[in-house]
Amino acid sequence: MKIAVFDSKSYDIESFNETKEQYIKEIGTDELSVVLDFQFFEDRLTEKTVKLAYGFDAVCVFVNDEVNRQVIDALVEYGVGMIALRCAGFNNVDVAYAKNRIKVVRVPAYSPYAVAEHAMAMLLTLNRKTNKAYIRTRDHNFRLDGLVGFDLHGKTVGVIGTGKIGQVFMDICRGFGMNILAYDKYPNEKLQVEYVDLKEIYERSDIISLHCPLTDDTYHIINSKAIKRMKKGVIILNTSRGALIDASALLEGIRDKEIGGACLDVYEEEAEVFYEDQSEMIPTDEVLSNLIMMPNVIVTSHQAFLTKEALNNIAYTTITNLKDWYSGRELVNEVSV
Repeated sequence: MKIAVFDSKSYDIESFNETKEQYIKEIGTDELSVVLDFQFFEDRLTEKTVKLAYGFDAVCVFVNDEVNRQVIDALVEYGVGMIALRCAGFNNVDVAYAKNRIKVVRVPAYSPYAVAEHAMAMLLTLNRKTNKAYIRTRDHNFRLDGLVGFDLHGKTVGVIGTGKIGQVFMDICRGFGMNILAYDKYPNEKLQVEYVDLKEIYERSDIISLHCPLTDDTYHIINSKAIKRMKKGVIILNTSRGALIDASALLEGIRDKEIGGACLDVYEEEAEVFYEDQSEMIPTDEVLSNLIMMPNVIVTSHQAFLTKEALNNIAYTTITNLKDWYSGRELVNEVSV
């Protein structure tokens, strides 16, 4: 079985090859080496690049690949039978259109610790300004002016989305002695946490962290109206999906000093920018450029997932999904609507 892996980077190639070898050792045969033939493409899967999938049995895609109706039509025409997402979210795939035409599977959990820990790392960096202190001391500047932060202990954090990642983030916040509020469309009654509505999250939280999927209900869940309701000086964290936040409204809120800071690992127009070296190019996204220039904003390039454990789990689950499909087994990670 030939699999085209799109939007692949060196760490993807390394983790898939290493995990494939480990998988073979575990099943005690070299059968897998014959069954799965991965070919890696740096290109994202889009309408322009879908022709690269011709002759393959399956495609493996990531968060910024565009699997719309036109792409799905082409894949079906080429005889591609599976779309294997190597991520948890599937908002970039028209799953309803794919139904009964092509199989769609995902990796529902790879490392909630990786994402939650990155969210806290960004918050600590923004608050205590360790990034700025590092740059200063490299130049032998040991002044402390402008490096004042605040205690996280006793502050209230509002967590939107209480799935596995949200739960781990709440556990980390408890370790800092923070007060926790939670919102989820489907509350988990087993969790010992105070569930409130979004209005209360906005009004009471010193820090708001997003850990929910991107759906029609959560699109721009942080918008100008929501920002107006928030406590002055609130810090917003987003390690989920960029379009959860209206970036223009966020920028305006920061300029008006309604928002005290933002930590963004994702951005709603990231597809053409993130994962690539843009350092020699003239920026074309003014909103992103202005956000990056703000002294109270930290932007990372959708790297919250990027740990060895997460990469290995992604590769292992993806290989299992493909192997189960090839063998006619039940697809436990199939996406359906």
